[in-house]
Amino acid sequence: MESVITAIDITPECVRLLDQRQLPLVETYVECRTYQEVAEAIRTMVVRGAPAIGVAAAGGIVLGVRQLGGQTADERAAHLDTICTTLAQTRPTAVNLFWAIDRMRACARRHQDAALPELQQALYTEAQRLLQDDVAINRRIGAYGLSLVPTGSTILTHCNAGALATAGYGTALGVIRAAHFAGRQIQVYADETRPFLQGARLTTWELQRDHIPVTLIADNMAGYFMQAGKIDLVIVGADRIAANGDTANKIGTYGVAVLAREHNIPFYVAAPLSTIDRATPTGAQIPIEQRHGDEIRQVGAQRIVASDVAVANPAFDVTPARYIRGIITEAGVAMPPHEATIAALFCSTPSAPL
Repeated sequence: MESVITAIDITPECVRLLDQRQLPLVETYVECRTYQEVAEAIRTMVVRGAPAIGVAAAGGIVLGVRQLGGQTADERAAHLDTICTTLAQTRPTAVNLFWAIDRMRACARRHQDAALPELQQALYTEAQRLLQDDVAINRRIGAYGLSLVPTGSTILTHCNAGALATAGYGTALGVIRAAHFAGRQIQVYADETRPFLQGARLTTWELQRDHIPVTLIADNMAGYFMQAGKIDLVIVGADRIAANGDTANKIGTYGVAVLAREHNIPFYVAAPLSTIDRATPTGAQIPIEQRHGDEIRQVGAQRIVASDVAVANPAFDVTPARYIRGIITEAGVAMPPHEATIAALFCSTPSAPL
């Protein structure tokens, strides 16, 4: 029986977020009642994961438009632009953020001449639809990825691409969940994923809830277990995929992909079509977020180095498409050459092999 993890809840008055900074030790929620509070929650990683960030931003727009009074259509448009700009500036790499904002903008344009209550209701309905669509998309990703997971295999994953990183179910962990509940008797190795420890804190927590066998390893152990023949395939999520298949994911993913190639281990990326940025030709054009050095200087509240030591802290790296065996989406699996097969997926009608 699958566990139900509700990391995001959107109401007309509140965006309720499971505080992922506190997991797994404390399960507590942050209630955001303004779009500024949602922006801060995204920036400080109360909520994280590309699809989840997009859904949260949609909820933030709902809250922001509720703050409108009796403005003219032009004043409303200016206010909406401020809301969207504030939310868009929180995390530069995750393209789902911008995709969700654009979808909410399009909804607002369709109702620009409507009375304010009608506009507010339309945006709330769109945000709810976006949340529900994300869960359905994740399940289709899991269904397509199932064919790539042999019975009895051991899967390595990096970071957290599960229910916590989406509106529910997950992308990389969606494939893992689908394989587990299909009786494939899989096991999982989870990289700890420094510096924010999403693998250690979040992925193990999710998998244990579903009774999926998981072993936690330090990031620098992946090569050891591959060399020992302990890993059969790698599945990770993504924050942005370029048109040619180059993929930005949590820092350390590129190293895992290189190791997988050296050991002839299939390396898969699982992500919705909304993560594919066809306007970005290659990974060289993907912006990489640089985060505060204290995330490395300390573990939790415990400082581990001198406070003035210089730190570089890129949040993501880019894995070239040549290292990726396949990109698992809700419309199918894009195999090399990725540019052509990705384009074909956008031309198809997404349907799951259920």
